[in-house]
This record gives sequence, structure tokens and C-alpha cells, in this order.
Amino acid sequence: MEGNESLSSAMQERGLTQVELAEAVNTRLICAGHEGTVSDRTIRNWLTGKSQWPHPKQREALEAVFGCMAEELGFSPPARRQRPATEPESPVERRNFLTATTGTAASAVPFVGAPPQVGTSDVLRLRSGLDALMELDDTRGGHEGLERAALSGAAEALDKQKLGATQRIRLRLFSIAADYTATAAWSALDARQADRAQALLGRALYLARMAQDPVAEMRVWNSYAMLAHQRGALTEAIDSGLAAQATGITKRDPMFASLAHARTAIGHSNLGDRQAALRSLGHAREALGKVDRDQPRPSWMAFYGPAELTAMTAIVRDRIGDAAEAEAASHKALGAIPKQFRRNRALATTRLALAQLHQRDIDQACSTASNGFELMTGAPIPGRMRSLLGDFYRDLITLAPDAGAAREWGDRYRAEWSRA
Repeated sequence: MEGNESLSSAMQERGLTQVELAEAVNTRLICAGHEGTVSDRTIRNWLTGKSQWPHPKQREALEAVFGCMAEELGFSPPARRQRPATEPESPVERRNFLTATTGTAASAVPFVGAPPQVGTSDVLRLRSGLDALMELDDTRGGHEGLERAALSGAAEALDKQKLGATQRIRLRLFSIAADYTATAAWSALDARQADRAQALLGRALYLARMAQDPVAEMRVWNSYAMLAHQRGALTEAIDSGLAAQATGITKRDPMFASLAHARTAIGHSNLGDRQAALRSLGHAREALGKVDRDQPRPSWMAFYGPAELTAMTAIVRDRIGDAAEAEAASHKALGAIPKQFRRNRALATTRLALAQLHQRDIDQACSTASNGFELMTGAPIPGRMRSLLGDFYRDLITLAPDAGAAREWGDRYRAEWSRA
């Protein structure tokens, strides 16, 4: 049995480990509506030659990851399934992202006459792929496979700029590329890969302005505010929140205005400016009360509404020293955040634990924090949540270093930490 050197070389070129390749293939399977059935053992079987021809769905996802045919990756179909020898040398042009989500391939043909036109149907297909990624993020959180898929989607949208299209379609393609890039940036931010998130946000902002899209621009500034907090640039976080408030969409849709004010409130609370934080929260609530719920909005905004504003209120209250109010807000938020937003529910649960800890309710806080682990069972814990759990543990050993519950939770924390 000979090993698959072609696949091994392709993985090395892209810097992929067996686990990372399994994750990337599963991301594409999930986005295509299938189960993520690939494990690192599957990859080992491919590399050793034990499995010489992947199952069809896995093969399509693998081809999408590398942008080439399975045969080019060292695989050989069984004799009865050999592809026709008369097939042209370059029969398939793999689409970087949408091929993975639809499982289709487009045959490459010689150029004849005018270049192909890009139309609304292409835009809608690209947009649906973005929606699938947002559903994956809601459940699992940011991870490398999601980031790679988002960047592939952005590349596809920009590739279509090279084909014939009206100016209106070109602007929409820039907008989609901005959203895909912002999704990749968000995935890096959620994984706490700050340098990568910073670079991707800069690219997303450029594309949003090329698209003349205030919605995409507002999204970028919202993420910049969160990134600035991660970096400890607290004044910059407030400035980014104010930039989000200044985008044109906040004047037309109070839902976006509410989010921008809520993000600014968190910035003020991190600086200990109680009055400014509560004032911004008031503006956020007021704007949310004016929202037309039936107005269409992009999928990335699906997380925001009364429940998320309440969760953000809990953050503000805890950081300005109102732990009891923070606990009440967290309970209210958890009663309203939809089940599909698993990562957000886990974050809200951990913040509830922090509010309880800050009231010196040690046993209850440890029990609540453990529930955060349970909510993410079956998936790696995203970097942002890992950081929040780290905050809880640091406060726990500061406030109650000798408590039995604290020692037990510390053991659980160290065991769960391996779920990177």
C-alpha cells in the first residue's frame, strides 16, 4: 500500500494538519447541507492509501478545499468508475466556494465571442452561501474552516468582477465580497486571532466602500469595536462604535443604530464611564423600540434584537459594578436567546456566572460556568469564550482561592481547556 504523496504535498503547501483538513472538509459538507463526517482518521486513511477514492460528497468537498480534481490529489477511482479517457485535459473549473455548497461543477469551454455575463442569479447564489456560513457560526463559533470558506466566497465574488456585468451588479459583487471578508474577519476575531482579524477588517472596509454599502461598513466598524476591546485599546473601541453610529444605514434602520449604540455602551463601561454607558444603553433601547421587524436585513444581523441587547446590557452592568442588575439581565437574556445561537447562549451563561461570582455566590457561579461547557459539547470552544472562561477563573481564584467549589471548577477548567 503506497502513501498518497500528492495529498500530503498539497496539505504542506497550505499549511494544513490532518485535523485542520478534516475541519475544512466538514465545513464545506455542512454548508452543502450534509453532515460533517470526516475525522482525522479519515484523513489518515487518505494519506496512507488505505482509502484510494473518497465517498462522493466527501470527494466534492475535498476538491473544493484544494480547488482541483481528486485525481490531482493522488486519488484513483475504481476501474469501473474511471472517468472517460476522452475527457478534455481541463474539464472542470472548480468554483472556490459555491461548488462546495451546491456540489456542482462547471465545464470549462473555449472562449467564443463576448465574455459571459454575470447576473442577479449569480449574486443570489453567492449570497445564499454566505447565509449558510452565518448559520454555521451561530452554532459553532469562529474557526479556521469557516474563515477559509468565507475567504473562498470573497475570492469567487471578486473573480466574477472580471466577467461582463452591469455597474449595479458590480457593486453588489463588491458588497458580497465585503460581507464574506467581514465574515472571515469575524471568525478570526471570535477565535481571538487579533492580527489576522485586523488585516481582514481593513480589507473588508475597503471592499465595503468600493461597494458603496453602508450596511457592510457598519458591520466592519462593529467588529472593529470588538477587536479594539480584545487588544485593550479601550478608547479606540469607543471611537469604532461612534464610527458605526455615523454610517448611513443607522439613519434609515433603527436596528443598526441600536446595535451601534449598544456596542458604544460596552466601550464606555470598559473605561468605567458609568453615565456615558447608561446613556448609550438608553439610546440603544429607544432605537430598538422603533424597529420594523418585517424589514429585510442581512443574515449576519439575525443575532441582534431584544435578547441580544439584554445580554449586552448584562455586560455593561457588570463592568460598571452593578452585579445584581447584570445577573438579572443575563437570566432574562438566556430566556430569550433562540436555541440555534448556541455560542451566544454559552457566552451569556458564562457572563451570568461572572455576575454571580462578583456577588460572592461562589458555588452557584461555578455551577453556572460549568453549564457554559455543556452548551458547547461536541464542538471546540471558540477563542472568545475561552478567554471569557479565563476571566472567570482568574476572578474565582482571586475571590475564593480556598473554596472547594473553586478547586473543583479549576480542575474542570483545565480539562476542558484542551478543547481548542
